[in-house]
Amino acid sequence: MAKELQDLQKRWHSMMKTIHSNSRVVAFMNSQLGQYLDSHPFVALSLLVFLAVSAVPVAFFLIFAVSTTVIACIGVIIVEGFVVSLGGITLLCVLGGLGLVSLAVSGVLSISYVALTTVLKCWSAANARSKKEVANGISSLRSSSPASDEPATNKGE
Repeated sequence: MAKELQDLQKRWHSMMKTIHSNSRVVAFMNSQLGQYLDSHPFVALSLLVFLAVSAVPVAFFLIFAVSTTVIACIGVIIVEGFVVSLGGITLLCVLGGLGLVSLAVSGVLSISYVALTTVLKCWSAANARSKKEVANGISSLRSSSPASDEPATNKGE
């Protein structure tokens, strides 16, 4: 067992040597914070324990934040899809209604046109007949009136 303990101690020292020879560790240990933590091992141990213990809640929070963001994006996509579908259906209904209204208006205008042209033709024909009758009536009045300027023709003489 003593041999295994010595072997473990050798590996520990070689790992610590590798860590202390790292350039970033050397730069940190030469900084004011590194010097302070080197001179106050209890504060360094407390900080190490705090970082190790707080890693799990921070990881859970980050997972929660990322999953919430993903779910919110998916929810927005679903809601946007629903709203666009609802808008498309509404547009389809409005355009269908406008199509029916345009057909009705076209029918009313066509019927009005046909009726109006028929009435105008009948009115112009009746008006033309009355003008002819008036013209014929005036000429027949002229021919039958005794006070006409033209000499009367012999009627049965």
